[in-house]
Amino acid sequence: MAPINVGETFPIVEHWLVDMDGVLVRGGEAIPGAEDFIGALTTRGVPFLALTNNSLYPPDQVSAKLAAVGLKVPETAIWTCAQATARFLATHHPGGSAYLLGEAGLAEAMAGYDLDDVDPDYVVLGELASYSSEAVARACELVAAGARFIATNPDRSVPTRAGSRPACGAVAAMITAATGVTPYFVGKPNPTMMRTGLGIIGGEPLTTAMVGDRMDTDIVGGVEAGLRTVLVLSGCTRRADEVRQFPYQPDLIVDSVADLVELVWR
Repeated sequence: MAPINVGETFPIVEHWLVDMDGVLVRGGEAIPGAEDFIGALTTRGVPFLALTNNSLYPPDQVSAKLAAVGLKVPETAIWTCAQATARFLATHHPGGSAYLLGEAGLAEAMAGYDLDDVDPDYVVLGELASYSSEAVARACELVAAGARFIATNPDRSVPTRAGSRPACGAVAAMITAATGVTPYFVGKPNPTMMRTGLGIIGGEPLTTAMVGDRMDTDIVGGVEAGLRTVLVLSGCTRRADEVRQFPYQPDLIVDSVADLVELVWR
């Protein structure tokens, strides 16, 4: 479904927050129209951030992966859940210590935090490329001993070419089952990730749009952050009638970001 009278029904957008998987890329390829959308934002000088709940890679690697499929998104325009987690901890407990379970994206984001596997203030869980039962067991011991439990995102699985694999939320559930402690998830749908991203690009909620393909992360997070919300049907949500089951609704539903290029050029 293409947008209907989009120029009349949707307000002027001065800043954009854009999800990656299912919005800009899918299955290792750029979604048709994504290059035009990013190009329009760049040419017009419209501030934007590409958001991801994937904490595996630091922004420069994410930028390189996008460039490999034709999407020129500078690392300064990328906001990962690992970065949002590091910002959250720096704000709420500056100078603290943490035991990290994650990969390069989380380690780089948390570079200013002391690492401690004996008596940390926090156990911080991110996406894991490979599973280590010893590391998870140590996390359980530390959480049980009183370390506060933070996780970068609640996603329980991620799609791969070989099928779904466990994600951060699944490992978090394991630690919760062992300790009885539920983590605080910083990534989407927590509006904290979107509000901090909004601050980075200097946007105001009513003139900023959150574009995503999932009602239960992107859209609800945008709604709770007070943003304009746009649902694209190029990712997890494939039909507009799937939206009716949710108590909140997006401001706009389009087939893909290709339908948003005209909004950028207004």
